[in-house]
Amino acid sequence: MHKKLQNFISNNQPAIENQLNQLLETLNVSETLKSSMSYSVSAGGKRIRPLLVLAAVEDLGVKSIDALTVACAVELIHTYSLIHDDLPCMDDDDYRRGKLTNHKVYGEAVAVLAGDALQTLAFEALTTLQETSPKDALQLVKMLARAAGAAGMVGGQMLDVEGENKSLSLMEMETVHVNKTGALLSFCIEAGAVLAGIELEKAANLKAFAWNIGLAFQIQDDILDITSTTEALGKTAGSDISSDKSTYPSLLGLEGARKRLSEHHHLAEEALGFLEKDEPLLKLFADYIVNRQS
Repeated sequence: MHKKLQNFISNNQPAIENQLNQLLETLNVSETLKSSMSYSVSAGGKRIRPLLVLAAVEDLGVKSIDALTVACAVELIHTYSLIHDDLPCMDDDDYRRGKLTNHKVYGEAVAVLAGDALQTLAFEALTTLQETSPKDALQLVKMLARAAGAAGMVGGQMLDVEGENKSLSLMEMETVHVNKTGALLSFCIEAGAVLAGIELEKAANLKAFAWNIGLAFQIQDDILDITSTTEALGKTAGSDISSDKSTYPSLLGLEGARKRLSEHHHLAEEALGFLEKDEPLLKLFADYIVNRQS
């Protein structure tokens, strides 16, 4: 990992963890529910999504005390989605981030409720923004709702469920991933643009970056599913094959998938040209996403 990116992550991860813990600690709810929510939030992970929010703001050269809250809101949404994805009625996974999945520890009913509670907590957090104008705060709520809902992540998950045991075309599969994985990643970048108040042309470039890096993220996931191990991934390797899902390697072959990964990586980096920086953090994140091993 590039030293600049490593320093950025080291400097910002503690603040993200602290803010997530604070959001959970203030809840006056059932201890079982709170424990289940905390179990998955504190399970670790790379925190790529909240870090992308903070990186976008920093690359755009602005200071925002609200960026951390927005970053944590998207991580709460992401964590809720993982809890639900792992349920027996969905992907039926036993491990996530190297630990037993939530429903394996707390049971399916509690896991469903914990996911629901994390989702609503994310939107509650967005009502506490301090410096962002009411108009921009409302825009962020709308953007996250779309990215997480039927027009984004949930819709993509539905397409993924419908696509099991079917042979999807490349276009159909990319539609799944643009929604299931890409929508939330795109929110992270576009939220940075809203917080920074940049003009539409630059925002369009960031959107192009987000679209390409979202697909690159999924391609690397598909590649790792067949080239890595359960221990390295922290979740069950080979699950796509066992679920008979269409993936980039299954459609394009492993080398074809790697070529496609390289193309989206290049397009993502091209889109950042307007920043006029040698090493913007978003470029370093793009490099990290396509080269990660878990």
